[in-house]
Amino acid sequence: MERNMALWDRVIRVILGIIFIVLAVQNGGAWWILGILGIIFIITSVVGFCPVYKIVGLKTLREA
Repeated sequence: MERNMALWDRVIRVILGIIFIVLAVQNGGAWWILGILGIIFIITSVVGFCPVYKIVGLKTLREA
């Protein structure tokens, strides 16, 4: 997989992922969907690749 996420994009996703997971744990119920999204955000940030970006043709990582 070729990286397609810039550092700033990855940092924002990790922050949002943590917030989403905390909200899901605190509120329960249907909030688990937000928790799953948070986990996905964190995983894509660690890997540096977003499949949705690939499908849409978006790339926040600049070429060297």
